[in-house]
Amino acid sequence: MSLHLGDTAPDFTVPTSEGEISLHEWSGDSWVFFFSHPADFTPVCTTEMGMTAKHSADFKARNVKPLGLSTDTVEEHLKWIGDVNETQHTTIDFPIVADADLKIAKMYDMIHPDESATAAVRSVFIIDPDNKIRLTMTYPMNVGRNFDEIIRVIDALQTADKKGVALPANWEPGAEAIVPLNVSTEEAKEKYPDLKVLKPYLRITKDY
Repeated sequence: MSLHLGDTAPDFTVPTSEGEISLHEWSGDSWVFFFSHPADFTPVCTTEMGMTAKHSADFKARNVKPLGLSTDTVEEHLKWIGDVNETQHTTIDFPIVADADLKIAKMYDMIHPDESATAAVRSVFIIDPDNKIRLTMTYPMNVGRNFDEIIRVIDALQTADKKGVALPANWEPGAEAIVPLNVSTEEAKEKYPDLKVLKPYLRITKDY
């Protein structure tokens, strides 16, 4: 199954390390950071699970619920969580989906046969409170994620939604924003008193 930006994230009901959940019910009115791992008890995955836990306050501040997935069982997840907490000096406080039959990994196109027929690549789905997929990233099995970028793109998506702007390359909160092309320059001048028109298609304003 191929998923695209704007698609509704497929719902599922599965066992996790924190009990059974149904995605849409569990997410409620929150954003979701849904991310997959090739397997439990693997080195790069262990660091990523720990880093997700270390960013717990950052996710909560943005109304984001992390949800991990690994193609192993709940029992294996629980044993692995102990290793993660010990070696990464943190406490995992989010559920990890048990997907030993690969049902969810295949539903979300996390299985890439050239990488492995039985292990999920490192996929990321940012899902909004309307259950829409807003961003995807796919890392190979041997390269860990950049969590600074994950937090940055969540900030960017939420800022763009709230303020009706677009965000330029390397944007960080507080930096200048771009006026979208569906807003005329005349409208933009009224809405953004600090507007800078660099080109008719490139209008800059503050990140209000």
